[in-house]
Amino acid sequence: MTSSLSLNPTDTHVLDVDPLIDDPRTRIVVCCGSGGVGKTTTAAALGLRAAERGRKVVVLTIDPARRLAQSMGIDSLDNTPRRVKGIATVEGAEGGELHAMMLDMKRTFDEIVEAHADGQRAEAILGNPFYQSLSAGFAGTQEYMAMEKLGQLRAQDEWDLIVVDTPPSRSALDFLDAPKRLGSFLDGKLIRVLMAPAKVGGRAGMKFLNVGMSMMTGALGKLLGGQLLRDVQTFVAAMDTMFGGFRTRADATYKLLQAPGTAFLVVAAPERDALREAAYFVERLAAEDMPLAGLVLNRVHGSGAAQLSAERALAAAENLDERGIVDQGDGKVELRTAPEAGSPAPARDTADEHAQTPDKTPHSAPVHAHAPNSPVTGTPATATTDRVTADRAATNHAATDQLTAGLLRLHAERMQLLAREQRTRDRFAALHPEVAVTEVGALPGDVHDLAGLRTIGDRLAAGADPAGAA
Repeated sequence: MTSSLSLNPTDTHVLDVDPLIDDPRTRIVVCCGSGGVGKTTTAAALGLRAAERGRKVVVLTIDPARRLAQSMGIDSLDNTPRRVKGIATVEGAEGGELHAMMLDMKRTFDEIVEAHADGQRAEAILGNPFYQSLSAGFAGTQEYMAMEKLGQLRAQDEWDLIVVDTPPSRSALDFLDAPKRLGSFLDGKLIRVLMAPAKVGGRAGMKFLNVGMSMMTGALGKLLGGQLLRDVQTFVAAMDTMFGGFRTRADATYKLLQAPGTAFLVVAAPERDALREAAYFVERLAAEDMPLAGLVLNRVHGSGAAQLSAERALAAAENLDERGIVDQGDGKVELRTAPEAGSPAPARDTADEHAQTPDKTPHSAPVHAHAPNSPVTGTPATATTDRVTADRAATNHAATDQLTAGLLRLHAERMQLLAREQRTRDRFAALHPEVAVTEVGALPGDVHDLAGLRTIGDRLAAGADPAGAA
C-alpha cells in the first residue's frame, strides 16, 4: 500500500460513497464539475458499483467523446438505455443491472415535439429550418435536453438509481442555468412579438404589423435575413401551444433536482482552477437548496516513499552527480572515485608493500614478475586483467550513480506535486470544512474496461485514503 498526502480526516468530513448508493431513497446522483476532471469516468464507476451491489441503474452521459461506451464494452450509445453485460454482483446482492445511454440532444427535442403536438403540426415543426438549427446547437439546448431526459427517466420509474454525467460546459454552472435560460427564451418577449401575426390573424394582423411593427420586423429582417425571419415566425406559430410546456417542465425538473432523493457530487482535480470552480459550485448549490453529497477529488497522486522529502532527494542527486561524499551506514564517509581508464593506479604505501613482499623477492621487481607479459603492452597479463576489471567497475558505478540521481530527481518532482496538491486541498477545506470529501488515487493509465471502472469504484469508496495512487 502506498501513502498519499491526504486531507486529515479529523479536520474534514469523509464522504462514504457506499451508503449513498446503497440507500434506496437515493434515486438520482448528479456528477458535476468543470471540464476534464473525470466526471464521465466517475459517473460510470458509481453506476457500475451500485449495480454490482444490487441496484438497477441507468447512467446518462452527455460526453461526446464516447469513452463511456468503450469502457462498458458497448459498440455505441444512443438515446435509448442499453444493458451492460459482465456485471458481477457482490455476495448477498441480487437483481443488480446496469444500463447506459448517451443523450441525443436533437432526438430528445424531437420526442418532446412529437409528444406534445398533433401529427400535422409536429411535422411542420420538425421540418422547419429554424427548429432544426435550434434543436441541434442553440446555446443551452444540450443542458435543457439533459434535464428533459432526466425527467423522462425518472417518470418511467423503471430504475432504482439514475446517475447523470453533466455536459462538458466551460462552466459547471451552465448545467443549472441553461434550462431556465431556454425556457425564458421560448416564453420571452421576442417570441411573443413574433407570435403576434398568428394571434391577430387576417387583415387586422397585417394592419397591426404594418402600423405597429414595421420598424421591428424590418430591423429583424436585416439582422436575421428575410427568409430566416419567416422561418422563425412559422416555427413560433406552430409551437404556440407548446411554449408554456417548456417552462413548466423546466420548473418541474428543477424541483426534482432539489428533492431529497437527489444527490449532487462535485467532481474536481486537485488543481487550483478546478477546486476554485468546485468551491463556486458548492456555494451555488447551497444557494439553490440543491442537496450536495460531497466532493470527489479525482486523480490524487501518492508516493510510496513520502518520508523522503524533495529537498533531501535533490541533495542526494547532486552528491551523486558530483561523485562526492556519500553517507555510509556506520557514520563514516568514503570518496566514491575510481581511476579512469588509462590513468596510473594510486601509489601504494612503501611500508605496506615491504610488509607484503617476501624478503627473497627483490623490492624493485613486479609483484607478478613470474606471470607472462601482455604481448601488446609488455605488462603482466594479470595486472592488465585487474585494470580492465577496475575500469568496468568504475563505469558501472558511474552508470548506477547517474540512474540513481535521475530517480531521485523524479521523486523530488513527485513530492513537489504532492505538496502543491495538498496546498490546494487545504485551501478548499478551509473555505468549506462542512463538505465531505473522498479522494480517488490516480491510475497509471486511462480507464478502458469494466475492470478499470471497478478499480475507480474501489478508490471512490476508500474515502480519504486513496491507496495505490500512481
